[in-house]
This record gives sequence, structure tokens and C-alpha cells, in this order.
Amino acid sequence: MRDSLYIYNNGQLHRKDNSLQFVDSGGMKRDIPIERVNDIYIMNETTLNTSLLNFLSQNKVTVHFFNYYDFYIGSYYPRESMLSGKLLVNQVQHYTDNEKRLIIAKRIIKGASANIYRNLRYYNGRGKDVSSYMQDIQEYRKNIDKATSVQELMGYEGNIRNRYYDAWPIIIDQNVEFDKRVMHPPNNMMNSLISYVNTLIYTKTLSEIYMTQLNPTISYLHQPGERRFSLCLDLSEIFKPIIGDRLIFSLLNRNQITEKSFSDGLNNLHLTQRASKIIVSELESKLKTTIKHKDLGRSVTYQYLIRLEAYKLIKHLLDEKEYEPFEIWW
Repeated sequence: MRDSLYIYNNGQLHRKDNSLQFVDSGGMKRDIPIERVNDIYIMNETTLNTSLLNFLSQNKVTVHFFNYYDFYIGSYYPRESMLSGKLLVNQVQHYTDNEKRLIIAKRIIKGASANIYRNLRYYNGRGKDVSSYMQDIQEYRKNIDKATSVQELMGYEGNIRNRYYDAWPIIIDQNVEFDKRVMHPPNNMMNSLISYVNTLIYTKTLSEIYMTQLNPTISYLHQPGERRFSLCLDLSEIFKPIIGDRLIFSLLNRNQITEKSFSDGLNNLHLTQRASKIIVSELESKLKTTIKHKDLGRSVTYQYLIRLEAYKLIKHLLDEKEYEPFEIWW
């Protein structure tokens, strides 16, 4: 499996023959074999040129850009090479047909909420009494099939997630401020950490969708819009609890991330470079971890689970097999 390349230093990234070379602001050079790169994360000011972008497109490498404050700016999504007119037509039809769209949206929420429940059950069995939250979420989940519109479904999803977040102070050993989820902009350490990790999951999902024939702008749970890959928002809902949230719990409970991980200014919401590197290192380690897949009968990485989710959606759109979201069973 190819790896993600993270660039934190200022400098220039360019093509050198049939490979990549990064030259930092001090003139130090680093050669990077292109065949080892899955996607690139630009975490600071880096100079690129069109020759490089063309080279990255040829090698199917996406690039994700973050600014100085670790806020996601956007992605360079190379020209699609795995086009399928039939799939595109079916993907659009499943969006424009309200009944078909609602079926997919409900299953995404069922998968996400099942993984949320499993998280709570995991910690409840390890001395964190979150049983009342588990009961409430199970009751909320009963409403999913009752939804008659995506808007109504999103309301039920909001209830599930809000109750889930209510349990976080019990799961997290640190004494941190976290009254409610605030995103635009994050208003404290916890909300900033959640937003950053969720963005990383979103970009990982985009990189995996690019390796399929799906169009990332046509979605079912989230409303398609301008300048965003909304299908990534859909599929990342399933993996945020089992990859992102568990990563956050681990980072905080092992004191790898604390209030000192945020620098002064911008309401103390700016992750230090050291903290950002810790997060991405732990995330990459998690994504490379393998599990024995029940249906495939072989071991796959957490990262490949995301691509498998895209493949399952493709089969649903082509009427080959009903889409069933990934749910953890352990």
C-alpha cells in the first residue's frame, strides 16, 4: 500500500525525472519515489508548478491543502481516469429519485449510529458508565426507518450525535471543556480537535473515492453543493466513530494531546506543529492496522475499508447488491 506524504516545512515540491523532490527553505533536498505516494498533505507554504500537477495526475495522486492554523483549504483532485457513463447516470438517478436517495441515506446513518453505539459499549465495558447514553441512542435509532425525508433523517442523526457527545466527558480522562459540538468556527480545544481529525478522515475518504469510478460531488445524505466533495461527507460518517473518535479518545487519555498542544492566539485553537504531527502519525498507524474481514475472509487495512465502502455503494447503484454499511462487530 502506498503512503501519505505530509509536508510541514516551507519549500518547493517539484518533479525530478520520474520522481518527486522537496527542497525546503534552507536548501535541503529530499527525493521521494512517486510509486510510494498515495496522497500528499501540504501543511504549510509550499510552492508547486503545473509540471508537478500534471505528473501527479498521471500517477493518480491527490493533494490536500491546509493553512497555518491547520484549517482545511481544499484538495487538488486530478482528472478522473476511471470514468463510467453508466455508473454516473445511475448515481444521479439515485439522487434525483427521493425514495432511492432516502434508502442510501438511511443506511449511512444506520451504519454511523451502530458504530457510535459500539464505541460507547466498548468504553462502558471498561469502567466508563455510559449505559444511559447507550439506551437513549438505541431509542433514537428506532426513528431512522420512520424518516420520510432526508431533512427529517438529519434531525434524528443530530439527536444521536448530540447524545453521543454528551457521553464524551465520561470517556475522556482529561478535564476539558466540551459542552456541545461547535464547528464554524470551533470554539474550544475539543471542538478544534474534532474538526481537525474529521477533516483528515474526509480527505482520506476523498483519496479512496478517487481510486473508484464514483463521482465525489453526488451525494445522498448531505446535500450536493458548490465547491465540495459531498459524497466524502456521506461515507466518512461511517468511519468517523471507529477511526476518528477512537483516535481522539486515545490521544487524550494517553495525554498525547493536552491543552498545551494548542498555541496562544486564535482563542488557543491552533494546534502546534508537534501536536499535528502526533495526530497524523497515530492516524496513519491506525489506517495501516489490519482486521480480518468477515465477508472477504482475509485481512484488510482500515484505510482499505473506506475503499470497500465505495465499492459496495457502486454495486448498489448498479443494482447488483443492496448496500449495507460497514459496522464494527468487536
